[in-house]
Amino acid sequence: MTFPESTTAVVHIDLRTGAAALTTAQAVRDRVAEQLGRAGLPEPDHPLLLVTDTPAGLTGHQLQYELLSNYRAVGDTRILVLLVGSSPGSYAGGEEAYGPDRRLVRPATLRASTIGLVWAGDLRSARTALERPEPDDPASLAVLVDLLSVPDVFVRVLEDLGRLPDSVAAPGVQLLEQDLPPEVRDRAWRDALSRFAGEDGGGASPVTLPPAARLPEPLGALVSGREGRPHGHRQPNGPADLAHRTCAESLDRVDDDLVALRALPGLLSPARREALESDLDQARGHLDEFRALVERALQGSGSGAAAEAAARLDALGLRVPPAESAGERVGEGLRELARTLLDEGLALRSVAQHFTALAGRVEPVPGTALLHRLDDHSEEAVHRGSATEYAAPPRTPAAPLVLAGAAGALGGLWQGALLPLALVVPVVFVAVAIWGARRLRTGRRTARWTVGPRVAAVAGAVAGAAAAYATAPPAWLGVTGLLAGLGLTAEAVRRLWRGVATSWAAGRGTTALRTALDGLDALLAELVREHWAAEERLYCADAARSVAGMLRATAAAADARAVPEPAAPAGASNSGPYGDEDWLSAPSALEDPGAETAHDGADDGDWAAAYTWESGPSGDRDDPYAAPAPDPVPDHPFATPVPKAASADAAPWEETPARTPRWLDREIGEGGPDLVATLAGDLRATVMVAMKPYWGAVERGQTAALAVRRTEERVRDVLSDARHHLWHNGVLAPPRHPAEHRARTSAAGLLGTDSLRVAELMGRDTDGQAVVQLSSPEQGSLLSRDPEAARWIRFAPRTLQGEVETAWHKSGSPPPDGALWTSSGRYAGLIRLTPLRMGVVDTVLPRQSRSGSTRPDHPDDTGHTDGARGTYSSAGTETGGDEGW
Repeated sequence: MTFPESTTAVVHIDLRTGAAALTTAQAVRDRVAEQLGRAGLPEPDHPLLLVTDTPAGLTGHQLQYELLSNYRAVGDTRILVLLVGSSPGSYAGGEEAYGPDRRLVRPATLRASTIGLVWAGDLRSARTALERPEPDDPASLAVLVDLLSVPDVFVRVLEDLGRLPDSVAAPGVQLLEQDLPPEVRDRAWRDALSRFAGEDGGGASPVTLPPAARLPEPLGALVSGREGRPHGHRQPNGPADLAHRTCAESLDRVDDDLVALRALPGLLSPARREALESDLDQARGHLDEFRALVERALQGSGSGAAAEAAARLDALGLRVPPAESAGERVGEGLRELARTLLDEGLALRSVAQHFTALAGRVEPVPGTALLHRLDDHSEEAVHRGSATEYAAPPRTPAAPLVLAGAAGALGGLWQGALLPLALVVPVVFVAVAIWGARRLRTGRRTARWTVGPRVAAVAGAVAGAAAAYATAPPAWLGVTGLLAGLGLTAEAVRRLWRGVATSWAAGRGTTALRTALDGLDALLAELVREHWAAEERLYCADAARSVAGMLRATAAAADARAVPEPAAPAGASNSGPYGDEDWLSAPSALEDPGAETAHDGADDGDWAAAYTWESGPSGDRDDPYAAPAPDPVPDHPFATPVPKAASADAAPWEETPARTPRWLDREIGEGGPDLVATLAGDLRATVMVAMKPYWGAVERGQTAALAVRRTEERVRDVLSDARHHLWHNGVLAPPRHPAEHRARTSAAGLLGTDSLRVAELMGRDTDGQAVVQLSSPEQGSLLSRDPEAARWIRFAPRTLQGEVETAWHKSGSPPPDGALWTSSGRYAGLIRLTPLRMGVVDTVLPRQSRSGSTRPDHPDDTGHTDGARGTYSSAGTETGGDEGW
């Protein structure tokens, strides 16, 4: 018997208390759909049905078994029947009576290859001889059903039963449960939700996106294309290119005129200054024309579609590069960016800030929004802050000062009557300063000439005269010094004139015009860059903001679930592990505040409540789900307390709360250092799976409210599913959608425990002391005595596989063959399936219809059957009917 690898949740049906409601195929399907729907699961292709019944119910509930075995599904319906309690006995021939447990009578319907029976005659949950729990002790049965509800264990047990005679066995178990106390688990859950959501900083601290090279390819292309495109924005010989070239050529002529003015002839002749001013006026006119063109381009690109704006720019001679494939796979890039940021451990609100920053980076700016920057690129703006249009050098360079001082000293080597000749060099410097200032005069104002060289010349002349007075040099030395000083004076004047002319020209606007032209051209290039892939970038910005809003809404939902639940009032009854809160249907922060979710009172999910049944004359009960459920046991979410005694003379042990069976050891941890971080990582992976359809909507351009609302509903569901998984499977089992690239941490990191006990339990020898046989003394004589006939199942959560195998390797113990590593569940341990002796199981046939039909009684949709039922004998014949087989 082979099964598909993919499994689903195990649906539990208790025929001891709920058989009366399952009389039609639709009722069975509704019961299955109810449990799967509350767990947030679709109807599986290969259903797994765990049925709890008594040995007497095998024949008493034949109608229900027929309906279950005929359950319609795409694949095979696999059924595992867990029988609890003793058989009522059977008779053969009417004379020889057999006591209880002598025969197990089953209908032929249960002989299918996809059906197996596990008969636990006594759950043997007493830890001491003084304890006297019932054979179907509810607390122990809840743990056993919880174990068989693990899909991997269910499938393995069913496979091993198929290899045994009659597919029937009596179980023996020894379990170890590793988990956290409820309060520790709830606190870790709330902390993980808070870490997962992050703090709401109100946008006070801006985030920095990774460089474009590290962004996913579609997003990196949009960011780099916007910020780093070349300046080839003007079409050759287009209007914009001609206007820019004309202005640039005018400024080039101004530069040539300035070079001519800075030479010594420019100091002597006014023609060069006049040519410079003429070319300056012409350059200003050309700059105004270019500025007007830039203004038209900015105004014409601020409205209409991107294609219309591009056409207007093209008419002005501006070239917008084609977008090519820059806008493809934007949704895929956003999903990859979200996954990368979440994998780095960022909280949802932090990731949302990154997406908001991305939207600002790629969103195109309309041309009208750039109009205010025109004033920043004008001649007046460049000159703003200067008190006069004539600018003097901030300080005289050192070379002219040294030359002036040396010239004064050489020209001052005179004494006696020739001493006035020492003033020749200082007088030349004064005359040149007056002449140069008048040459650069404009209107009533003259250019300012620096006084440093004149002071240096005077100081040098005084120093030269003092040296001549002390040394009395000959006359020819004075003449030679004067000539050398005049030469140095010419070089100093040339340097001074060049600096003063350059400063004067800058004050007249030569530098400002060039800066304004470059600024206007850069503004034009920015305008063209903003129009590159405008539609794609606008769509990317809108989608990024939509994703940011989605992440913030998810963070708000996580915050809402992280709030501690209010304490229930005294005397209030709880309906499950979470008290009165029906968290699977509770409203989420993602929902409309005005919406209310209806919820019916049925609760098949709390199947442990059905184990507190009381035997009646018929052994059945009407729907147990309509009865109020008892309070849960604090130390185990699946254990249900034993009902209190109905009379005063009941034994004291019957009033005690649910006990832990002796075949179950519980190792309760206080939480490891990686607990909160691991749960937060599970939430990130789960939410990414919930948002998977949303990324497809983004790729299709559907970022409207409908896609957002649907995604919000899915996020609400996965948060509820994550909490459901944590409560029912513990923290060791990975969630339904784990992060494939991230290895789950160890038991020490999650629970604060180690896996040594798990390794020791799974490695025990298959002797009589390894497990506790769940059989009554009467049933024990019906078991096979062949030790090789039993089937052993060693299992543990897959999360512990590496640790357990390492412990086996260190201890030198050989790893057992066929170890089962379960994908869910909190249990580890051993299961032994012991077959029954030959002849113990009797298979009976259904009675023949009165009309002579050989098909079994089967109800139609109205619940009517084709004929009355009779009784069955151990030999497979029918009594009490009209005809026998």
